[in-house]
Amino acid sequence: MKSIFNSPDDRVILIKKVFDRNNRMLQILSLIAFGILVYDLGFRENVQDGVLGKVYYVLLLFLSVGFIIRLFSKSEKYSIARYLVEVTIILFLLIVSLANFGAINIDNTIVIGNLPIKSIFVNLLIFILFLIELSKLSLSVNQLKIHPALVFILSFLVVIAIGTGMLLLPNATKEGISLIDALFTSTSAVCVTGLIVLDTSSDFTFLGQFIILILFQVGGLGMMTFTSFFGFFFKGSYSLQNQLFLKDYINEDNIGAINSTLLKIILFTLITEGVAALLIFKIIDQGLFNSTGDQVFFSVFHAISGFCNAGFSILGDGLYEVGFREEYTVHLIIAFTIILGGIGFPVVLGYFNYLKHVVVDTTKMITKEKEYEHAPRVVNVNIRLIVYTTGILLLIGFVTYWIFESNHTLAGLSGYGKFVTAFFGTVTPRTAGFNTVDMSALALPTVLIYLILMWIGASPGSTGGGLKTSTIAVAVLNVVSITKGKDRVEIFKRQIGGETLRKAFAVIVLSFLVIGFGVFLVLLFDPQMPLISVAFEIFSAFSTVGLSLGITGDLSTGSKIVVTVIMFLGRVGTLTVLVAFVRKARTLRYKYPEEGVFIT
Repeated sequence: MKSIFNSPDDRVILIKKVFDRNNRMLQILSLIAFGILVYDLGFRENVQDGVLGKVYYVLLLFLSVGFIIRLFSKSEKYSIARYLVEVTIILFLLIVSLANFGAINIDNTIVIGNLPIKSIFVNLLIFILFLIELSKLSLSVNQLKIHPALVFILSFLVVIAIGTGMLLLPNATKEGISLIDALFTSTSAVCVTGLIVLDTSSDFTFLGQFIILILFQVGGLGMMTFTSFFGFFFKGSYSLQNQLFLKDYINEDNIGAINSTLLKIILFTLITEGVAALLIFKIIDQGLFNSTGDQVFFSVFHAISGFCNAGFSILGDGLYEVGFREEYTVHLIIAFTIILGGIGFPVVLGYFNYLKHVVVDTTKMITKEKEYEHAPRVVNVNIRLIVYTTGILLLIGFVTYWIFESNHTLAGLSGYGKFVTAFFGTVTPRTAGFNTVDMSALALPTVLIYLILMWIGASPGSTGGGLKTSTIAVAVLNVVSITKGKDRVEIFKRQIGGETLRKAFAVIVLSFLVIGFGVFLVLLFDPQMPLISVAFEIFSAFSTVGLSLGITGDLSTGSKIVVTVIMFLGRVGTLTVLVAFVRKARTLRYKYPEEGVFIT
């Protein structure tokens, strides 16, 4: 019989076309399945039921077939990890599809929120599949040839817009939500702030709370971190443009280490959140919950909220809720989770590399494979400066809180309770936003110290916001240097570059301008509100903290819009916004005569 292929190349081309169409089909099916999922959960009462439910599970069956076809494709690079993950996805898709048609029985007695465990599992699976396909498409964003800073800003705007639409779903809230309130809540979640105009515990359904959870998880790490990692993992390669963009985005100097750095960031996040959730689940009093499912969701929600420095809680009065306010060990776990999330991934990766070097070389020295080699500057000036500054701020905050609150929020507590409350009280204003005390009962000196701690915020490259610890450290070192009459700034036997000093000054000035203008506008829209409460609110919004003296829910529409914009500027950075939209100056090939300006 004569072959239909004129040459071997024709066969290769045809096979490639088949696999390409299969990939396109997977993208379309994932989008359709996600659309049905959103409609199912957002508008219907009996989720995954009836004819639509059958269509939903048929789509899952087709998706499993598509993944099987792609598994045998040689057009994409497959690592062992990707192979195992996709095989697992195929198995899960087949199991849930067969379970729906009665071939396999799954126990649905465990309920989380208002959904049985099978529905939770299926929904998460569809969301992950949609995220995978979306991530692969996101790797082509650099083809738009726009400024990396603008890509960073747009990624947050896109997630905020999607979050707003999701929160507007009828089933996301119990009594509906306005567009402004949905936008405010979505921005607060994506920018990991925690300010709320509606009560997360009583006004949002389980679906709404879960949407908020996803928003601050994605917002905490950044949309580009998620999509870049999943995109690479399931595509197998980066373009040079992707690598150059991610190099600056994740603060990685070595282009070849981008994927391993992303993997470490994701793993560190998941491990920290997982351990924190497990500890909270094991320690907290089970009698506080109606079911095991509620206890699981509480643990996961607060672990992720803590690590992302989001400050959202599914308790009406936060961690000050009756029954929860004396769970001091849980407070301590959340506090350390906040610190790990707010100290910055560069710090974690730096110490990880240092410990890895020590362990590996020590092992080789013991086995006499080779002598121990010193690794110079593994923990660089940036990391050491962040760690020292964080430690100093925690110490100052703890001592001042203990002194000023001894007759206020600490009065009547046990010794352990005072210690944990004071420690938590100095951790939470550093962009976390949880409260274990009545915020209106704080002494005025404590409120003023909170303003400073909120303004400084977390560390660069972290899930938190604010001015950043390294910025204030560089500014203080510059003041000390000028006071001593030095012509340079030195620390740890290194000299801080002039560009770093100029950036620190610019960020500080811009922060004051944004905060001052924000306070002015809110007082213009709501002149009846106390100045200290408004200032506290704006500082909290700009530094993405989420603490409030109780005025957030009473803000007018104009003030809500102002606070929304300030939360966004605080998360992406005012300097980043200016860099994205202001044309960069060309290299100056001239120099004017230098002349001093009188400053006193």
